[in-house]
Amino acid sequence: MRRILLGCVLALATSANVGCLLPIYSGDPAIRTRELLFTSEDMRMILEEWERIWFLDMPSHMSARRVHGGII
Repeated sequence: MRRILLGCVLALATSANVGCLLPIYSGDPAIRTRELLFTSEDMRMILEEWERIWFLDMPSHMSARRVHGGII
């Protein structure tokens, strides 16, 4: 029982401190800088992409004043 508990505590401690086993960015500083620039540019464009998805960048075709709509 003690061995299982110690193994669980050790696994929890190492999993909290290790992070990702496969690094997302390159080890080369020049390539890593380029990758970070691409990532930050993508994050900056999220707002424009969101507006494009929900058609918030399109002009409104609704009239600014009330229209009767019936035959007068």
